[in-house]
Amino acid sequence: MTLRFYDSATAAVRDFTPLREGRVSLYYCGATVQGEPHIGHVRSALAFDQLTRWLQTTGYEVTVVRNVTDIDDKILVKAAENGEPWWALAYRFEQAFEDAYDALGILKPTYEPRATGHIPEMHALIARLIERGHAYPALDDSGDVYFDVRSWAKYGSLTHQNIDDMQAAPDADPRGKRDSRDFALWKGYKDGEPETARWESPWGAGRPGWHLECSAMVTKYLGTEFDIHGGGLDLRFPHHENEMAQSQAAGHGFASFWMHNGMVTYEGEKMSKSIGNTINPREMLELARPLVVRYYLGQAHYRSVLDYRPGSLTEAAAAVERIETFAKAALGLLFPGNDFGYIATRPDAFRSAMDDDLNIPAALAVLHETVRAGNTALAAGDADAVQDAFLAVMGMTEALGINPLDAQWRQGSGSAAELGALDVLVAAQLEARARARAEKNWAESDRIRDLLAEAGVEVADSATGSTWSLKR
Repeated sequence: MTLRFYDSATAAVRDFTPLREGRVSLYYCGATVQGEPHIGHVRSALAFDQLTRWLQTTGYEVTVVRNVTDIDDKILVKAAENGEPWWALAYRFEQAFEDAYDALGILKPTYEPRATGHIPEMHALIARLIERGHAYPALDDSGDVYFDVRSWAKYGSLTHQNIDDMQAAPDADPRGKRDSRDFALWKGYKDGEPETARWESPWGAGRPGWHLECSAMVTKYLGTEFDIHGGGLDLRFPHHENEMAQSQAAGHGFASFWMHNGMVTYEGEKMSKSIGNTINPREMLELARPLVVRYYLGQAHYRSVLDYRPGSLTEAAAAVERIETFAKAALGLLFPGNDFGYIATRPDAFRSAMDDDLNIPAALAVLHETVRAGNTALAAGDADAVQDAFLAVMGMTEALGINPLDAQWRQGSGSAAELGALDVLVAAQLEARARARAEKNWAESDRIRDLLAEAGVEVADSATGSTWSLKR
């Protein structure tokens, strides 16, 4: 089946053909590092991680660019409030984002450029827009430079809006603009701002506008035409609308597809710190294992709203445990001694679901159906059927980044060899405990469980056996 994705620019699901055979170029908006990551940030990164993994599984070489916005009005404000240098605050929160991404197994991008490292490219883009009649220095001698939205007839085409129905751009004093909707490409330096947050330019000292940063960075690393531009739904306007306008007005083909992931709500309401209905990745990781959090955040269709409720992680944990319990039981039957190698498979129904605009819910339905069939085969002692189910489960979970046998879900750090040795040692204890339980030696069974608990190992019992995980 041909890959098909929903394109926001055409408001339709359409066939995907990359610009270069066998290679896909993907850019998605990363963090503006003004504070701790929230669930929306992580869900967006996870959605494009799922996309990347599926493109790679399908056979494409994927170049991924995820930017870091490390200079911005909000960063300057937060840093001033905290009494720390803006660059120190930005770097601290950049590391917090990286920690959250790493905990959830989100693949490293090919390139992760920072805005502050690409000022010359931004100057070149501004100059090109001025030369082509689509940008102008501010009328009030502030040193600002604006994009002239009226000069670009296609402005509003990404979000399908009429320019006269749009709100004013609140990024600078409107007295310097030809139209209140014109947005800042360059922001002139103002008294009281940090000296370190200014760069010289042909239009005066200042710093780049947010929208300009992304256009300059993506074209540096992926060229003036690339396959997919992604980000959260909240970025469609004004950020992506402005990116698209300034880039195309500069003569660039820019993105062939625009893909946006849906928001995360709390019991049907928008998350808001003011009403106290928020939960962040750190809090989630205190409630559940990273694999469970990844499963939860990635289980809905990427374009749909993901609604968090108390109990959501418990449901996700149960789903993960079903997969994990079967995988370990099948592994023990098929590869005693933990010395194994296999070639994973993926059912046609799973492939069809993933090819159809990353239909994760349908793909997970195939996964769980295969787990049920595998458990039936285990109960019947049908080793061939168990093997077929195991190989399919491995293939599907690897494609989704939720393979419960992957070493990354065993422990936050440590080599594969160390993790493998740990697995052998714990497995031996679980086997001894299983014998004790079979002999109804409950005291010995409890002793082994308590011994493992003291070592930081949690044991979960089920009808098909016991599984273990490390306490966080």
